Amino acid sequence: MTINLKKCTLEDSRKLQEISYETFNETFNHQNSPENMNAYLERAFNLTQVEKEISNLSSQFFFVYFNHEVAGYVKVNTDDAQSEEMGDESLEIERIYIKKQFQKHGLGKYLLNKAMEIARERDKKKIWLGVWEKNENAMAFYKKMGFVQTGAHSFYMGDEEQIDFIMIKTLI
Repeated sequence: MTINLKKCTLEDSRKLQEISYETFNETFNHQNSPENMNAYLERAFNLTQVEKEISNLSSQFFFVYFNHEVAGYVKVNTDDAQSEEMGDESLEIERIYIKKQFQKHGLGKYLLNKAMEIARERDKKKIWLGVWEKNENAMAFYKKMGFVQTGAHSFYMGDEEQIDFIMIKTLI
């Protein structure tokens, strides 16, 4: 078993878009209407949006490879790229998306550790993320990794307002 990382560039935009569609659908399709899923996917992962996010100097994307196959990715944000105002001492993990067939192989933990490494390199004091209140597997994973729920914010899936819990981990 080999696990590798590759920082995404603009040339990776289409592949990033494909993985985003696939993983988001796998995870949330059964809990949301097709209309709301399609509206969200089109807004969040259209090629122009993906290219804009990759080009933002305050965001970074990394593909994770499992046995030489792209298995998912992580997106981290600092400064004004953070989806909530959390200050200069914070790094946001906006996405850890792993394809279903690659889950339960330690890739989420691997990507989380990469995010913590980036945060420490940038002298950040905490990392944070938002996780949907109905995504119990993710919440359990983050709690196990030392994150604590500190608040919540609204997230829109199409025209439906949903709640994401804000979870923070203080770095030592």
